[in-house]
Amino acid sequence: MTDSTASAAARRWLADFGAALQAGDIDATLALFSEDSYWRDLVSFTWNIRTQEGKAAMREMLQARLADTAPSNFQLEGEDSEADGITDAWFIFETKVARGRGHLRLKDGKAWTLLTTMVELKGFEEKKGTQRIKGAEHGVHPGRKSWLERREDEQQRLGYEEQPYVLIVGGGQGGIILAARLRRLGVPTIVVEKNEKPGDSWRKRYKSLCLHDPVWYDHLPYMPFPDDWPVFAPKDKVGDWLEMYAKVMELNYWGSTVAKKATFNEATGEWEVLVNRAGQDVTLRPKQLVFALGVSGYANVPKLPGAESFEGEQHHSSRHPGPESYAGKKVVVLGSNNSAHDICAAMVEQGVDVTMVQRSSTHIAPSDSLMELALGGLYSEQAVQNGIDHHKADLIFASVPYQIMHSFHIPVYEAMKVRDADLYGRLEKAGFMLDFGDDGSGLFMKYLRRGSGYYIDVGASELVANGQIKLKSRTTIERINPRSVTLTDGTELPADLIVYATGFGSMNQFLADLVSPEVAARVGKVWGLGSGTTKDPGPWEGELRNMWKPTQQPQLWIHGGNLHQSRHYSQFLSLQLKARYEGLETPVYGQAPVHHLR
Repeated sequence: MTDSTASAAARRWLADFGAALQAGDIDATLALFSEDSYWRDLVSFTWNIRTQEGKAAMREMLQARLADTAPSNFQLEGEDSEADGITDAWFIFETKVARGRGHLRLKDGKAWTLLTTMVELKGFEEKKGTQRIKGAEHGVHPGRKSWLERREDEQQRLGYEEQPYVLIVGGGQGGIILAARLRRLGVPTIVVEKNEKPGDSWRKRYKSLCLHDPVWYDHLPYMPFPDDWPVFAPKDKVGDWLEMYAKVMELNYWGSTVAKKATFNEATGEWEVLVNRAGQDVTLRPKQLVFALGVSGYANVPKLPGAESFEGEQHHSSRHPGPESYAGKKVVVLGSNNSAHDICAAMVEQGVDVTMVQRSSTHIAPSDSLMELALGGLYSEQAVQNGIDHHKADLIFASVPYQIMHSFHIPVYEAMKVRDADLYGRLEKAGFMLDFGDDGSGLFMKYLRRGSGYYIDVGASELVANGQIKLKSRTTIERINPRSVTLTDGTELPADLIVYATGFGSMNQFLADLVSPEVAARVGKVWGLGSGTTKDPGPWEGELRNMWKPTQQPQLWIHGGNLHQSRHYSQFLSLQLKARYEGLETPVYGQAPVHHLR
């Protein structure tokens, strides 16, 4: 099939789809889908992030939402293509209140996957392009204030004389990115962050830390990294970029501010949030409260017998300062995922005697292989040259429903097993326990399902394989002695430092402390798909739990993820918040029930 033939098929399908929807004919609409089909909607039809799996689920959604959504003007966007019997097509469309963009996969003339996303709200578009503001006020205006004076007035009033509509707790990458989108949409927003400056959450990590994801995957909205930016950005460059970004985007960013207590006032329909800003208590009253505290909760530090008697130093990996002060000492690192490998490798560089204690198996994805086999088609210099920038890549990525995403990934990791067979063989010979996920789907599915259990290999695996990083596997620390640790296999390891690279809990731990245990229970577990795989208990949910969409606690939202997710999904969270700010009706369809509390 030629590209023009593929486009003709897609154009025909899209015309039939639009006509059926406009006629309110749900039977005719569903007749355009294959029996095994999926419709993923990001806000445009459902005011939710939700995948309709199969025709029965689509029927229920359309019965509830079609009349109110009033979709129209479906138009093919660009030339489409066909490969392996699948036609890929892009399109734009409108609803009663918004404009959208979508993606379609046709198989045997019928829809296999459909993605619909909200792009902008009609009448509330960002002031960009031909709609941008002038900035200068030409003519004579007695008593006029400069841009700087107006900006300073805003900073002095907001949070005191005037209240923000949105309060974002957490000023790392997620909070900054969401605040930038809300700023562009004209939604009064304050970000509170315990660190002094934007980017400090990166600067304060161990000095060898770099992004393990490539630059094409990590751009911030509106302002991509320069074209000479490192493929894997060092932490201090990331920190400086975030600080610059927050300033240039004119965010209302309250550094050195700790959120102490939040209560939802049912009578007024607003939050009351007590924060301490540089030593002064301030009560903020936002309508919407967003937690943007990463992808996890508090550090998991195991309670081990004898820990209080240890005469050396012990800390969680999140507090690790780096290897410089440990030359000539014995170090034990408990854990075998990203942080553990990074810390052990940095120790080896400083000549430190370090042992990794591996409790359970870990997925290893060599960085070069990951780039070439998994990410290269969407996020690489070659992808950009092929016309796939990060905006288009994000939509392609989002167009694959989670129910079938693992089937896209399994062949990638089968190829990786072959490509990196020598490394994997030497790791196993050294005693390292390897896995590729419960179903062989590798790194990203592990990340989505449990947020742990992997290492993107940027060099440490070779050190494990050749013995420079000592390894004790299939065991853990049984007890801690004054100058050593005893493992469950009876081995005693001398230790001057113990690093707990033992991960983090669920994000709703923060809700329990800052709001209440009752609200945390109402919201439930954050992250995971309900896949029934290790550390991701069922039932199946079809989307990441509680992320970027309405939760069971009114006016409370969770935002986070890696840079790619923060960039992409902040678009949909910001539009949900903007719609509520402007008083639009936002009937949420298919809100997920709570099955797990932590």
